[in-house]
Amino acid sequence: MAIILFDGECHVCDKSVEFIIKRDPDGYFHFASLQSEVGQNILYYYRVERNIDSLVLIDHNQYYQKSTAALKICRNLKGLSKFFYILLIIPLPIRDFFYKIIAKNRYKWFGKKDICMLPLPNVKKRFLD
Repeated sequence: MAIILFDGECHVCDKSVEFIIKRDPDGYFHFASLQSEVGQNILYYYRVERNIDSLVLIDHNQYYQKSTAALKICRNLKGLSKFFYILLIIPLPIRDFFYKIIAKNRYKWFGKKDICMLPLPNVKKRFLD
């Protein structure tokens, strides 16, 4: 099991979670929003910056952020998405440069939500908060 911490107020983040769920039929990934008490406790436990503005992946007792988290998630997905994992060969500063541009502008480009999405009953058990 791996845990993905995501921005529950971000439309593109919610769509990313839906994308992952569709391509993870075995339920390897579980989810919590960064804003939730569970998400904040996980960040504290792994000593991750608490006011982080990034996707966080907890996998095999290690945490990953930004582009590394996104690409490591791809490795465990079904279908063609799995092949994005190879982009880890691109140097981290270059990958995170583009990640930060999207992260910085995500509310402006995709909008912000007032509440987190409500998961469907068949995947609700994968949400930790």
